[in-house]
Amino acid sequence: MNSVSFRQISILISLIFIGFSISATPAWAQTATSNGFNPQLLLKNALEWSESLGAIGAVAFIGIYIVATVAFLPGSILTLGAGVVFGVWLGALYVFIGATLGATAAFLVGRYLARNWVAQKIANNNNFNAIDRAVGKEGLKIVVLTRLSPIFPFNLLNYAFGLTGVSIKDYMIGSLGMIPGTLMYVYIGSLAGNLALIGSATQPTNPTLQWTIRIVGFIATIAVTVYVTRIAKQALNELTVENS
Repeated sequence: MNSVSFRQISILISLIFIGFSISATPAWAQTATSNGFNPQLLLKNALEWSESLGAIGAVAFIGIYIVATVAFLPGSILTLGAGVVFGVWLGALYVFIGATLGATAAFLVGRYLARNWVAQKIANNNNFNAIDRAVGKEGLKIVVLTRLSPIFPFNLLNYAFGLTGVSIKDYMIGSLGMIPGTLMYVYIGSLAGNLALIGSATQPTNPTLQWTIRIVGFIATIAVTVYVTRIAKQALNELTVENS
């Protein structure tokens, strides 16, 4: 067995073990046996479990958020629920820590489990390589803008960035772009006051904040689209000059 295969298997086993350990809690087990796989209910039960742990509930919540991020589970339920369980400021802090660590884990999985394979497939594609280098140079700005935009799916984007030339340092610093949205969603969740209302049609909301999120996200979406297009065009022009 070569080193790459061993590393892949080791990481996958670790992720499965972490997920299994969390699912062994009474609330998670009850969900799995009586309701089948229901991500929303699963995460609500996980929130209730972390709330019942008292002082160490924050550590459990962060761990759950990390696993949920890597496993493509809907983090919005956890973000909203954090406002109920921990309040706005602590909830936002715990969400940010969990989301950043989870996103970094997914980034590393994407980079070391898939990047080599992707690199082999596009080894002779000069256009892709030029764009990849350009994105790598401007990685911090791009990560920040995409974190501000709700158009880009958070969980998928974590793996996708692992396939680019963005450095791990810029990627982690770029996570600061999650702070505005995190604060807003945690606050909206805190308005519910009850985990049972999270994600339901009767959940209290704040129209002003919702429109603020949409406007900021729309601006960020336009900015990142224009910015990435511009640097990609510059990279391709440079490549053309080099090959002429």
